[in-house]
Amino acid sequence: MPLFFSIAPIVLLIWMMTKRNGIPSYIALPITAVIVYFMQLFLFESQSILLHANIITALVSVFTPITIILGAILLNKLMQISGAEDVVRNWLENITPNPVAQLMIIGWAFAFMIEGASGFGTPAAIAAPILVGLGFNPFRVALLALVMNSVPVSFGAVGTPTWFGFANLGLSDDNLLEIGRLSALIHFVAGFVIPLLALRFIVSWQEIRQNILFIFLSILSCTVPYLLLAQVNYEFPALVGGAIGLALSVLLARIGIGIRRYERRDSVQTVPFSQVIKAMMPTLLLIIILIITRIHQLDIKALLNNAEINWQLNLGWLGDLSISKSLIISLQHVLGTSASASYKTLYVPAIIPFLLVVLVCIPLFQLNRHQVKQVFCETGSRILKPFIALFGALVMVNMMMLGGENSPVIIIGKALATIAGDSWFLFSSFLGALGSFFSGSNTVSNLTFGGIQYSIALNNGMDVNLMLALQSVGGAMGNMICLNNIIAVCSILGIANAEGQIMKKTILPMLVYGGIAAVMALILAS
Repeated sequence: MPLFFSIAPIVLLIWMMTKRNGIPSYIALPITAVIVYFMQLFLFESQSILLHANIITALVSVFTPITIILGAILLNKLMQISGAEDVVRNWLENITPNPVAQLMIIGWAFAFMIEGASGFGTPAAIAAPILVGLGFNPFRVALLALVMNSVPVSFGAVGTPTWFGFANLGLSDDNLLEIGRLSALIHFVAGFVIPLLALRFIVSWQEIRQNILFIFLSILSCTVPYLLLAQVNYEFPALVGGAIGLALSVLLARIGIGIRRYERRDSVQTVPFSQVIKAMMPTLLLIIILIITRIHQLDIKALLNNAEINWQLNLGWLGDLSISKSLIISLQHVLGTSASASYKTLYVPAIIPFLLVVLVCIPLFQLNRHQVKQVFCETGSRILKPFIALFGALVMVNMMMLGGENSPVIIIGKALATIAGDSWFLFSSFLGALGSFFSGSNTVSNLTFGGIQYSIALNNGMDVNLMLALQSVGGAMGNMICLNNIIAVCSILGIANAEGQIMKKTILPMLVYGGIAAVMALILAS
């Protein structure tokens, strides 16, 4: 019965969002959150004060994804209104008018590099609007962006899912390196298939076959350095692999290797290099700032994450509010419980770099007062529904993860492992995907389910490093169906009430990814 009631809300949510004339996420998610609330209260007998505390912490936590969405929409509007988007489109069409090449350059290689630098869902936030600006359908671009952003994720945000996601297991550096090697190998093999499935959302199989050489060269230009670097490092494979892949993909497209020839449209004008640099300045600044603030070998990352308390205030029954020297806003001991939440004001990529880049580029593009007002007003008008949806999602997640070893999420995970038994290797990646579906993060998925995967491996005499690598791969492939990511990309592209339809389409590539992980698990285990 606990298993039935643990699974039931998720089944209901997926049905509501994916059925014909599906219920929008900003309605379906709050409804599910209410159901899980009453389920925890009456069936799992959780303390009401703890439930209410977790609702309050969800309200604090929602500011992380919502401010990132705000920043991404703001940058997108700046690019549109300033005319920079048109210049970038003309420049890319001058490199190649071939749509498949454009999709691989921006949707694959460019997004690969951004994921390596930042994570937080920024690849789709930055790459997807560029592709829409090139004339691709927004709904289909959302599908492509979600599916493409899977292979690099285990090493996203400078390897955070690997080195921080498994930090609570007390693993040695050699173990983490081996986990990274195995994860990279599984992702490398999946890289031959997943980008093709992503491309199919936008172009036909015929077009894919006509450009297949370029597609595989572009894939390998990212994944070969990614795999090689993962042999000695678990922080930079995605960042370095994406940067090399982007440079090589652009070069291959310009030369015309492996792509079908397309006639350039007469309306496409040759763009002076100075104009290209100016138009690309917001994106270039964004990448530079992300890299500088994410590499933990530099002192800037530590500075932005300084948790030393600078100011503190007791809010009575509500809890303790504190602000650190790096402006981390924390609410602790909410309603007298252990519940807490924080917002890393300077580290979350909202103010730095999104808002900062926008403010720097307003005088660069010489926007007048009316244009600046338009940028901010149009951004603000699109944020209410995503806020409601994400708040509902985070309340639901908090409720599902409440109860420690007896929480609904852990019950589901343990039940899956028990059913699979000695064949768990074949299914372990799907537990990682489940974690990403709930939490919106490969890192959080690894933190949540890493311990379970570790215990299963030890109890069944399985390879612990391989099991944790499959968990990490699962967390990465789960990005395709992650509610936070789907809501974010829909909000940024201005797609209304399509979250359920997107999930229905992205689940197939995710299942294929899980199948590849299972086959690789059999090979590597033997």
